[in-house]
Amino acid sequence: MPAEAAKPTPSREPGGSRRPLPSWAATAALLVPTYGWLTLAVFLPLCTMFAFSFLTATPMGKAPIAFTLKQYRAFIDQPYLIGVAWQSLLMGFWTTFFCAVMGFFAALALVRATEGKVRETLLILVLLPFWTNGLVRVFSWTMVLREGGFLDYLIHSVWPSAGSVGFLYTRQAVVVGLVHGYLPYMILTCYIALVTIDNTIVEAATSLGARWWTILLKILLPMAAPGLISGSVLIFVPVIGSFMEPRILGGRVGVTMGTVIEDQFTQAFNWPLGAALSFTMLAVVLGIFATFSGVLRRGTAL
Repeated sequence: MPAEAAKPTPSREPGGSRRPLPSWAATAALLVPTYGWLTLAVFLPLCTMFAFSFLTATPMGKAPIAFTLKQYRAFIDQPYLIGVAWQSLLMGFWTTFFCAVMGFFAALALVRATEGKVRETLLILVLLPFWTNGLVRVFSWTMVLREGGFLDYLIHSVWPSAGSVGFLYTRQAVVVGLVHGYLPYMILTCYIALVTIDNTIVEAATSLGARWWTILLKILLPMAAPGLISGSVLIFVPVIGSFMEPRILGGRVGVTMGTVIEDQFTQAFNWPLGAALSFTMLAVVLGIFATFSGVLRRGTAL
């Protein structure tokens, strides 16, 4: 029998077969809706605000419009903004730090001490803050932290002669509210990193006589570094621009770059200055991440 006759005849579908789409076309079809929406909803508004930051006034008004770099001299012309920016960065650092500490150990407890439905229930409880209105969450803290509030009531029920421990309208109160709002991000990112660690690694270290702190510092923390880094980025960036928690929980001391920028858009109607301050803070954040990019890369590679 000839070799050609030995080859099986390819089967044909009724009505003829269709050629499959090229891989690049299928990929583009999946990505275009998402990236098209991001372009319309995020990229174009950012480009518009960036263009506004170089103008003397917004095109929507009747004031004459001219190109200027004056808006980017705000930190020179108004030196108090440097102190406000520094306080915002400190607030972001402390919020991220407390979220990292509490979030890591909460995720570690979920991974190492729970399983099954108990773990699923606790994860749902972690996500509960996302299901409630942020404004309600912040105002609930005013009932807890104010003088004569819920915290004072608990302490006075045990120690009636104790003074008030309420610290509403302080920077510490702002950090408490921010930690409450952003802690789930850190718990989830650390949980994803920790749940992928093979238990046999920890068991092997234990069988070789490693103490719990050695396992924590030498195994769990390095292997959970990608989750800690991702959570820190997710928290630090929005926290330095937050304005709801500082305004409600901070009162007169709750002046941050977020509240200053909000005032420029909603009170002073100085959109160019608000846009310039926003992009200046964005440049500062990018500079911070660029400075520590080597540390971040090493942590992600662990």
